[in-house]
Amino acid sequence: MTSNTADALTLETEFGVLPQWNLADLYPGRDSAELSADLEKVAKDAKALADNYKAKLSDLAANDADALAAAIEAYEAITDLAGRLGSYAGLVYTGDTTDPARAQFMGNVQEKLVAASTMILFFELELNRIDDGALEAAMGSSEALAHYRPWLTDLRLEKPHQLNDELEKLFTEKSTSGASAWNRLFDETMAGLSFEVGGEDLNLEPTLNLLQDTDPKKRETAFHALTKVLGQNQRLFTLITNTLAKDLEISRRWRGFEDVADGRHLANRVEREVVDALLAAVRDAYPKLSHRYYAMKARWMGMDQMNAWDRNAPLPDQDDRIIGWDEARKTVMDAYAGFSPKMVELAEPFFNDNWIDAPTRPGKAPGAFAHPTVPSAHPYVMLNYMGKPRDVMTLAHELGHGVHQCLAAQQGALMAAFAGNRARGR
Repeated sequence: MTSNTADALTLETEFGVLPQWNLADLYPGRDSAELSADLEKVAKDAKALADNYKAKLSDLAANDADALAAAIEAYEAITDLAGRLGSYAGLVYTGDTTDPARAQFMGNVQEKLVAASTMILFFELELNRIDDGALEAAMGSSEALAHYRPWLTDLRLEKPHQLNDELEKLFTEKSTSGASAWNRLFDETMAGLSFEVGGEDLNLEPTLNLLQDTDPKKRETAFHALTKVLGQNQRLFTLITNTLAKDLEISRRWRGFEDVADGRHLANRVEREVVDALLAAVRDAYPKLSHRYYAMKARWMGMDQMNAWDRNAPLPDQDDRIIGWDEARKTVMDAYAGFSPKMVELAEPFFNDNWIDAPTRPGKAPGAFAHPTVPSAHPYVMLNYMGKPRDVMTLAHELGHGVHQCLAAQQGALMAAFAGNRARGR
């Protein structure tokens, strides 16, 4: 694997020339004047919003619905700008989570964004204190305010679990030193792990990739390398998990959620009963689906019982050739074309304009995702492409999220979530 420069927009690999992100559509660079100016602007605009509207939203709802809509538009603009800054910092960091300079940059941006968020924290809290009837009447009298009805209706679902302003401010200010810090420690640790496989030191993604190899010896060697290194980090991972569990329990208790998962259900806008029914159905189907499948796969592979390292092994008649990037792109785009030419049109810029970061690199975050960034920009897709059929399916999956995010962007920073599912692909 070779690269011309650390910031090259492509990387030549055994899977073809893979695209890397061009983040210049967000900012020209970490030290750019544009980024510095926007960091100053988000702080200035947040202060202006607080000066102009704090403790005034109820009065606006009662007396000037159009002015309330203008306040929400100002809040939306700050949300979009903060999202752009945060997205850029997060994507830079994702490219190499083990680079201290990138980690420091993300930390600095996060600190400034939390400060801005604290200044405008009042906004959603005050909106939720407006009487239901008064808000409904205001939306009925103002077309501009009625535009935000889905967002306002959704926001009020949070009302029973919101705390007073000072406690919410405390939760916000401590966010970077709480759960997010422990998640970051986990991500950086995982990205920095090295696994010795066959005399070669590999990071996580290439090691996991070997679990899909046709050679059973390579699968077993990779499996034991994984369990050895992960076992050596067991104390750290246990501390992270237990700390996150306690942090969640504290938040659940203070916000009045009955069940430990209720906060997540609310964030996903799904009822606990629906999730419980899904879990029960899946568990009940284990003997009929999962257990039968692995028993059949063991027989296909000539085994009495499948080894742990053979769970992701290809089937005996499966094509084990490496799928190059160009073929993967054609496969996905042909499938999209069969569904809708519009989907191809929306997907093309991801390939042509480097909205995809495909190669695996030391320090790069594992996994894959589609990040929506903000409506004023465009999404970015992250992969760790290694030429397996599963990688092609991952490309199709994450690119589908990206297309959806492009379609939703026209709704604006506050309303984009209501053009479809709320969560980004991961």
